[in-house]
Amino acid sequence: MHKKTAGIHHITAIVGHPQENVDFYAGVLGLRLVKQTVNFDDPGTYHFYFGDAEGTPGTLITFFPWSGARPGRIGDGQVGVTSYAIPKGAMPFWKERLQKFDVPFTRQERFGEPVLTLKDPHGLILDLVERNEGKINTWSFGGVTPDVAIKGFAGGILYSSQPEQTGELLENLMGFKKVDEDSDCIRFRSSADIGNTVDVRKTPGIRGQMGAGTVHHIAFRARDDADQQEWKAHLSSNGYIVTPVQDRNYFNSIYFREHGDILFEIATDPPGFAIDESKEELGSSLKLPEQYEPHREKIEKVLLPFEVRELD
Repeated sequence: MHKKTAGIHHITAIVGHPQENVDFYAGVLGLRLVKQTVNFDDPGTYHFYFGDAEGTPGTLITFFPWSGARPGRIGDGQVGVTSYAIPKGAMPFWKERLQKFDVPFTRQERFGEPVLTLKDPHGLILDLVERNEGKINTWSFGGVTPDVAIKGFAGGILYSSQPEQTGELLENLMGFKKVDEDSDCIRFRSSADIGNTVDVRKTPGIRGQMGAGTVHHIAFRARDDADQQEWKAHLSSNGYIVTPVQDRNYFNSIYFREHGDILFEIATDPPGFAIDESKEELGSSLKLPEQYEPHREKIEKVLLPFEVRELD
């Protein structure tokens, strides 16, 4: 069986206080909170989804925010850097905006592309890189307009304890194409126009520790449930231990840990985020899966209040 994923579906991370998380990703970066729900495995904490105006696969960063969470350590077995694509010509806007909100950044070049590298309030490492690819994000918020808004993921840098094996998985089993290499990373590209580059750091480093400021897993795209079942069979037949399908309401998921210790997910594109609220109202209220709805009052008492607000 020969399979190809279109690219990244979403990236999920652990962070600290929910208001700090929302202020940064909505208030500073201008992303849309497209869904507020709970961790299906731990309903005492939120699960936030930020993306473009519709929550398109390839634009979604998701968070489990725990106030007072122990800081993690970025290292092997994780996505070390999450890279965002911005429109060509938008870099001066983002330099000025980050300075306005006192967000330190550095300038560097990766595979011939100028990159701004920064950290969120809880320590996640983010890149901003100009790309022609990807549709314009029509969402406007807090002074971030579509002509400069983050389109979605450019990609990510994988910190693998077994870089060669991680690269072989991406290229030989997941349909990525090796397109470039420098002294630090090997770059792989998929067919999508967003979330389409994955870099693998060539040299293993210190082992990562899960906690606030670290990526929990990276998810890749399946077209639909039938395609996901093919992925499950494909990966299992090549020696990977794959979970049963997990219903996440807005997509279905399977998980496996690749040989470099990074948790991979294959998530379906449908049904999307408009199944329980209109596109105009996305992210405006707490949505619970059916099994937790009878416990809404108790859950809402536990969750910390927050608001999506424009920042001065």
